[in-house]
Amino acid sequence: VQLVESGGGLVQPGGSLRLSCAASGFPVSSYILRWYRQAPGKERELVATIGVSVSSTTYADSVKGRFTISRDNTKNTVYLQMNSLKPEDTAVYSCNTRIFLTNYWGQGTQVTVSS
Repeated sequence: VQLVESGGGLVQPGGSLRLSCAASGFPVSSYILRWYRQAPGKERELVATIGVSVSSTTYADSVKGRFTISRDNTKNTVYLQMNSLKPEDTAVYSCNTRIFLTNYWGQGTQVTVSS
């Protein structure tokens, strides 16, 4: 099982980024995938979740209406579209899944929102 995030970078407030989480070793269509983030000095925060049913998505209140989680089963990849970014969205973003009670994480991708 492997998760590889990409798409982070430096963006101005109000801008957009799309993060990707490429999975291998398991089908993303069959498992719950999550995006977390952790800012310096803060606890890790669950940002978004997508269930086995594509319509089953949940978001942290802090990102609701601005972020969208989605999945492309043909590419075995999960995405996080982030719009209207704010400086407080600055963090390392990681994707996660749990298979047979084992948590798997990617290496994370840095998102910095700054002018």
